[in-house]
Amino acid sequence: MVEGGSMITKEITTSVREVFGKGPIGRMRAAGKTPGVVYSGGNEALALEFETKVLFQELLDIQGRNAVITLKIDNGTEKNVLVKELQTDPLKDSLLHADFLEIDVQKSARFVVPIVYSGKAKGEDFGGLTQISKTELVVEGKPLDIPDDCRVEVSDLAIGDKVSAADISLPEGVSLLSDPEMVCFSVVAP
Repeated sequence: MVEGGSMITKEITTSVREVFGKGPIGRMRAAGKTPGVVYSGGNEALALEFETKVLFQELLDIQGRNAVITLKIDNGTEKNVLVKELQTDPLKDSLLHADFLEIDVQKSARFVVPIVYSGKAKGEDFGGLTQISKTELVVEGKPLDIPDDCRVEVSDLAIGDKVSAADISLPEGVSLLSDPEMVCFSVVAP
């Protein structure tokens, strides 16, 4: 009934940023680079610079999704991060700044995962109405075990049938934090 793709992973090459302040940052952007910062639980933030084109292309298809990004830094280190915030200029459709949050891929964390419904409930053929009550689940697990989404096939559902959060299977090592009784999808009588 349910399957999910695994967490999206990306690699992005970056450099330690040496320039700060409005003027130097403006010149950096004009040269096709975007400033960024990696925050890591209480440690000093790391200032980075990215090739704007590369960063934009890599982040475009994962915006708003759970994705672990490995930053390969020119000082020889790597950091596993999640996108915290992207600042854009809506008038120029350009990327101004990227904030990342360093994570430990071996530690469990809390994630919100979208639910994707597919198929047409057979109850609709008999006049039933489908109701989507929830479009996401809150789960916990190691970042690389978290599915990109939870896919639910609803073709077999008749009038009166429902899918609750507990009915949605999750990968091994991932646990449900949402209320298991929460109704996510139902087919109701007209």
